Order: sequence, then C-alpha cells, then structure tokens
Amino acid sequence: MTEKPEHIIRVLSTLGDISAASWDRMANPHWTLHEGGRLESTHEAAPDRAASGSKITSPTGTLSDLAESDCKAGDSTREATGNTPTPLESAHQEAESDPEETAFNPFISHAFLRTLEDAGCVSARTGWMPRHLVLEDSAGTPLAACPCYVKSHSQGEYVFDYGWADAFERAGGRYYPKLQVSVPFTPATGRRLLVSPDLDIETGRRILAAGLHELCAQLGTSSVHLTFLTKAEARLLECENFLLRTDRQFHWVNRGYADFDDFLSSLSSRKRKAVKRERREALQEGEITIEWLTGDAITEDHWDAFYAFYMDTGSRKWGRPYLNRTFFSLLGERLRERVLLVMAKREGRYIAGALNMIGSDTLYGRYWGCTEDHPFLHFEVCYHQAIDYAIRHGLSRVEAGAQGAHKLARGYLAHTTWSAHWIAHAGLRHAVEDFLEDERRAVAEEQELLNEHAPYKHR
Repeated sequence: MTEKPEHIIRVLSTLGDISAASWDRMANPHWTLHEGGRLESTHEAAPDRAASGSKITSPTGTLSDLAESDCKAGDSTREATGNTPTPLESAHQEAESDPEETAFNPFISHAFLRTLEDAGCVSARTGWMPRHLVLEDSAGTPLAACPCYVKSHSQGEYVFDYGWADAFERAGGRYYPKLQVSVPFTPATGRRLLVSPDLDIETGRRILAAGLHELCAQLGTSSVHLTFLTKAEARLLECENFLLRTDRQFHWVNRGYADFDDFLSSLSSRKRKAVKRERREALQEGEITIEWLTGDAITEDHWDAFYAFYMDTGSRKWGRPYLNRTFFSLLGERLRERVLLVMAKREGRYIAGALNMIGSDTLYGRYWGCTEDHPFLHFEVCYHQAIDYAIRHGLSRVEAGAQGAHKLARGYLAHTTWSAHWIAHAGLRHAVEDFLEDERRAVAEEQELLNEHAPYKHR
C-alpha cells in the first residue's frame, strides 16, 4: 500500500481554481476581506508548532525532503559568529517586528490578483502566464501558496534584469522563460510566500521555496525571481540558495502627527516654506480643487476620467500601458473600499488624478496622470494629499512607488526593498552573485547619503 503524502503542491493556471476565502487565509491570515473590499481584523494567532521536515509531491513527482535544521553558515553569504543571530533567527525576529508581515496588503488578495487575470492584463498573451503554487495537506486544505508566473520578458517587474538576460543570451544561453513570483506591475513590498495560520510559517515558506526549485526544473526555466518581498522572506530564501538583491524606494512614516500642519512643523524651516509655497502654486490659489473618492463614491465616470490620465502617463513612460479599462471597473467593483482616488478639478472638469490602494496601515500610491500640466500639481496630488489622507485616517505610512529622489524633499525617506533570485546555470549565477554583492553595497551607501539630506529638523 502506497503511503499518502502528508503535503502536496498543486500548480494552478488561474486563481479561479481556488476560492477567495482559501487564498486570503494564506495571503492575509489576520484579516477577512468582505465583498467590495470591506476589511475586518481577525487577529488569529498562528499555532506554536516546531518546524518539521516533510515530503511533498508535485503533479509529476516527489520533491526532496526538507532539512529540519536552520541553514548552516556555509548556506549563507553571512557567517554567524559568537552571539550573532543566524539568518533564520534574524528572519524570525524581523517577522515579529515587521508590520509588512502581519498588516493587510491589498495586492496579494485573491480579488486583486484575480482581477488582473479576469481583465486579461495577466495571461500567456501578455507574457504573464499564471502558474500559482498551492501547498495542500492530505485532505486538500490549502496551507501555503505563492503568486507565480512564467514570464517571456522582463516588463512590468521594476526589478531590472535586462542586463542578465542580454549577457546570458549573448553567451549562447536561453534566459526566457523564467519564473516570476510577484504582483504584476506592482512595485509594492508585501509577502510572497503566503502561509495560513494552520502551518508553521518557516515550514510553509521553505516548502514553497523547494517547490519553486522543482517547478523551475520541470518547466525548464532559467531562473526564479521573487520581487518586493519582505525582509524576513528574503533572509529565509538566502538559506535556500537564493541570491539577495536590494534597491530603495521612498516611504513616508507617520510619527503620530495630529494633522498636516503638525507634520510640516517637523520639517526644517526652509523645507517647510518650500512645501507650503508649492502647495499654493499647485492649486493656483484655489482655482484647482481636490476630491478624495473611495467606496461607492467612485463611479464609472470617475474611472473614465482616471483611465484617460493613466493612458497619458503610460503612453509617455513605457509606450504601452499594462492595464486596460476593464481592470479599473473590476477593481472598483471588487475592492472599492480599498481604493482611494485623489482627483484634481478645474472649472468643473477633472484634469488630474492619482490611484492609491488602502492597506490596514499603509497607503500605497500607484498611478498618476493628467490632461493639463500645472506646476507642482503632481507633487500635490500624489505626495502631499497622500500624507494628509494617511494622517487623517490613522495610517502608519505611505509607500509612494518606484523611483523618485524628488520625494525626499517632501518628507519621504529612502527605504530598502528586497528581492531574491535563484539561477540554474552555474556560470550565470556566479556572475550575478558578484554583481549583486557590489550592487548591495552601492545601494546601502546611496540610501545613507540620501537620508542624510532628509528635510526633517531632527534625525
């Protein structure tokens, strides 16, 4: 009699093959997401289970047994000495203290990821072929998962590996297809190895890492890339033979400000005056007005106006925008309570707008566009209004998206972002490893220099 495996990994070609409740229990285990995006905190504690090795089966074979011990010094680019925590001990500590590990993140919800698929933005045709990994127990209950895609290009990722692909293919290799574990078109940090409260988090993440190795081998892809993951996930994957990469974004942190003027009082006199001046000029002394729209207040007319802004920016920045009009209608239907549109109006007509997504403690700035150019209007709609909204609604931070050192003068500080990469070809892996070592050092030095020029009075 063949023993039934304790755990099985399934590969899903669409999120339609798993219920929203099952996926969200893994993606945001401390929260319940109701219809329309209404959010309820559950604060369900994970069971205190010791991590254990187990044998899991993929659709085509058995994956190797997982090691029960923490990763050894030789498995990591950092050696543990004396009382220095091991990488996995550090990962545990970071997970306990990092709100990105426990806060509700709208981008990894079933509703958001499924909307990308249903709108046709994510498909084999667009070069994002879903191959989501789901770990199940012997009864078929989902325990862990990751949003995974087979990619035929490197567009829409915001962690650039074009140089790696070019070098490998000039040397006779085949870089594409590759596996991408991410939220498509979304440079926002969040969990990528999703584990339900019914399974020890380290065990679940390590099984998923092994599953990604196996899927890479089965599909014959060159590599696996997990982008904008949490620091704790990155440290754990470092123990699973992934290479770590860092970059930086600009985030604003709420230090308990009572209102926007209270925030301004924390800036140096020169910076405070500059922000006040550009806000006045952006709104042209009241000629331009600002609206905050969320929930049922957002209509299809609003989406029509915003889509025109999005298309204008997308066409100028990257030629062909990634999202279509259907996506925004579905987003408004399924997650309207998690959407904030900041719309600028002049003479009764919308002229600019920014789309934000609302987490449990973070406001995520995503897209901006306009049909009229006005000085400083971009800064007002995207950055100052986001800070104002976060303060009024008790949010802890604003993540303003990729790039943009100009955000520093508006109170946004440089923060590290993480990605992890596993490369099958030994030669390419060695070259990338050397490159990443130098790049991490340069990113850290740049971030330190940037934050030395923060606009705050006391640092």
